[in-house]
Amino acid sequence: MRIAFLVAPEGVEQVELTDPWQAAKDAGHEPVLVSTKEGEIQAFHHLDKADTFPVDEVVGESAPGSFGALVLPGGVANPDFLRMDGKAVAFVRDFFEQGRPVAAICHAPWTLVEADVVRGRVLTSWPSLKTDIGNAGGTWVDEQVKVCDHGANKLVTSRKPDDLKAFCETFLDVFAEEAA
Repeated sequence: MRIAFLVAPEGVEQVELTDPWQAAKDAGHEPVLVSTKEGEIQAFHHLDKADTFPVDEVVGESAPGSFGALVLPGGVANPDFLRMDGKAVAFVRDFFEQGRPVAAICHAPWTLVEADVVRGRVLTSWPSLKTDIGNAGGTWVDEQVKVCDHGANKLVTSRKPDDLKAFCETFLDVFAEEAA
């Protein structure tokens, strides 16, 4: 399965990109780094610059229908940049409209809020997003990983980097079920 990993040009939490990416590769999937600009993205270790990664495809030129699933890594700045980009928001919304599974961790649900796809959904995130998710019509829960199927697609969410092992195992299981 081709899996889109959507990130802004800077601000993604590196481990929230690299651990799910490696898990997808190890499971035989094709992870594709999608961003809002060509070139490279700058990852972070919290607030400190970390490594850079080459962009494979650019939002607006990349068709959501060419992917089987979407992963949204977190980082505080990453989803804030993405939610201000109309093409990125539309890209995310398309996965929900097409019924394709989505996985989001930490602050990434901010992009889901902007895409207006959390209404009626149950999800988790970094705790500071609780009010935003509630205001957008979603229900926030404090769980290591949450799978919600109250919609056209399955949504997998987790709270923080400490949840990455459970997040990766769960989204891979959900993506495999959807591909079958």
